[in-house]
Amino acid sequence: MTPNRVDFFVDLVYGLLILLAAGLILVVGTNVGVAFGIGALVSYVVHVVWKMARFDPEWMTQEMTEKVEETLTEEVTESVEQTVAEEVTEEVTEEVTEKVEQTVTEEVTENVERTISDEVDDIIEQLEQVNQRVDRRPRTDQIDEMTKEEGETGAESGSR
Repeated sequence: MTPNRVDFFVDLVYGLLILLAAGLILVVGTNVGVAFGIGALVSYVVHVVWKMARFDPEWMTQEMTEKVEETLTEEVTESVEQTVAEEVTEEVTEEVTEKVEQTVTEEVTENVERTISDEVDDIIEQLEQVNQRVDRRPRTDQIDEMTKEEGETGAESGSR
């Protein structure tokens, strides 16, 4: 049999003895039942002390140390990972936001300036072309003079 099974059966027997003591209190009498129950409890305490004594204290200390180290390592690792992830996410988000805003602002400003400059140049060129066409056309007073001269010339030609 394995030690675990032996421990289980011994614990089961002690439990049954305590139950038997409770039964004796009901059936035989209080004095006998209490005496038997106290005897069972004392023997159970001796059994527990014996079980604890057979364990190597150095082994138990080493096991506890390993368990505590594992637990601490896991908790510290999780805490550090979480903290680093949060801080890195915050810092990266801030830096990316700043860079994107700066880059977008610069590029948009540059593009807008270039586009406006190109459009203004086009408008100026179109205005110059319109001005040249307007300069080639006769003014109103010149048209009036030309029409008067033609009228006079036409009237002179027609009366002869």
